Amino acid sequence: MTEGTTSAAAEGADTLSRLEQEGEIAADYLEGLLDIADLDGDIDMDVEADRASVSIISDAGRDLQKLVGRDGEVLEALQELTRLAVHRETGDRSRLMLDIAGYRAQKRSELSELGAKAAAEAKSTGEAVKMQPMTPFERKVVHDAVKAAGLRSESEGEEPQRFVVVLPA
Repeated sequence: MTEGTTSAAAEGADTLSRLEQEGEIAADYLEGLLDIADLDGDIDMDVEADRASVSIISDAGRDLQKLVGRDGEVLEALQELTRLAVHRETGDRSRLMLDIAGYRAQKRSELSELGAKAAAEAKSTGEAVKMQPMTPFERKVVHDAVKAAGLRSESEGEEPQRFVVVLPA
């Protein structure tokens, strides 16, 4: 191995270790919240797409819906609080992704389909397609789906009214 390859491998291992540490800190924080709220849930940690991913799952998923809230608003707030807890421990900004009761996984699937439909519309009409305002997570999923369909997209507007525009080829 060359020195550059060794360095890249070490850097990758350091990044993985840091993301695993973020997941551990987040899991401890969320365990405390579940105890306070007297809710049952198992915490699953993973690293995907260069970010720590933490999921709270339960057989009694209905109880966890309280932590998702209307349109994922409570989930978004808990994710930010969890990122702050990680930041407090590590001193680094976290891009941790939190999912509760499979809400984000289901939402990702729905948004991917929505992005693909918008891309198909832009291809067939030759005109830009403006979508409804979305959260950063939602926009990212739509951008990825549009890219997978072979088109470009961009975000426009100001938060919280920021939205995706799918551009024709």
